[in-house]
Amino acid sequence: MKTISLVLGSGGARGLAHIGVIRYLESNGYDIKSISGSSAGALIGGVYAAGKLDEFEEWVRAITKLDMVRLLDISWSGGGFFRGDKFINTLIELVGTQNIEDLPIRYTAVASDIRNEKEVWLNSGDLFEAIRASISLPLFFTPLDRNGAKLIDGGVLNPVPIAPTFGDETDLTIAVNLGGKFDPSLNPQKNKKRKIPKVDDSSPVRLKLANYIKRMQLSRANKGEVDMGMYDVANQAFESMQGSLANQKLAAYPPDHTIEIPRNACRTLEVDRADEMIELGLSRATQYFDSIR
Repeated sequence: MKTISLVLGSGGARGLAHIGVIRYLESNGYDIKSISGSSAGALIGGVYAAGKLDEFEEWVRAITKLDMVRLLDISWSGGGFFRGDKFINTLIELVGTQNIEDLPIRYTAVASDIRNEKEVWLNSGDLFEAIRASISLPLFFTPLDRNGAKLIDGGVLNPVPIAPTFGDETDLTIAVNLGGKFDPSLNPQKNKKRKIPKVDDSSPVRLKLANYIKRMQLSRANKGEVDMGMYDVANQAFESMQGSLANQKLAAYPPDHTIEIPRNACRTLEVDRADEMIELGLSRATQYFDSIR
């Protein structure tokens, strides 16, 4: 069994493809000893390191757009449309409180310190504080204040964080880049007609999360509308920057293997497309390793 360091890149909802990649690695005899992740990669990697990927996958496959709306707590203080507290607290309800140093797998979440213009490696302390910092998409989530620093999405400075794995004594380093080349076969118009997955409301995980979300229903004051059109434009610019930066990082510090997920696979906030993204991650990992075998 080969031991690996797994590098999980940033890319919003496309990060759900990381689950499919992990499933491939698990079923093909790879032993994940270390995880480094930015943004969505930090989220999926952290949940996996905590041993709760099965529960998270069950929940995210059943999530609806209405669920996501209920988990968005509008921020009135500036710095981002939403605070992100409800989303993180929901994950804590699902996974439980964890400290990074207690995880069975070495784990690093990468965030960006916007004041000092440097990346920050979070590899100790509260797991979900590290995840919250790393997923703080500019304009979307408010920055996280940590030890006097304002931390935002790790993908701003390092969308494919390979450097934290340099000291690992593993056989291979495998990276997943969510900013891969545009794939014209992934037609976004088809996505509008996709079949909506059936939700099993009797599932224990679904019931647990549904009850928790219900307890956190948005107050009347939080039902104002946010102009997401402006965010959509800014996010497209951000993703273009990330793609270019990812290519630079991969060229400078090439891993042993890189699995590419097309950047047009889905939009940043389309979390309700979990089934598609997980299957895409599995199929792209399978195609990659079949091609080099």
